[in-house]
Amino acid sequence: MRWLPRRLASHIALPGNDFWLFDDTTVIFSVFTGDGDLAERQLTTDTAAVELCRAAFEAVWQLAIPHSEYRPK
Repeated sequence: MRWLPRRLASHIALPGNDFWLFDDTTVIFSVFTGDGDLAERQLTTDTAAVELCRAAFEAVWQLAIPHSEYRPK
């Protein structure tokens, strides 16, 4: 697990919903209500969506701080 302060994420194109990426071929988006409850899950193999999520994950991972090193400010 890693942490990415929001101030470091401004230049990264991130999907609008939380997601799980599986084998660089499948994405499951978790869509939440305004109250934070899970409204639905959306599975897709659309190559554009998969590539967006893969690129976002790689960009975030490179900038993120490992959990063992993270200290909240």
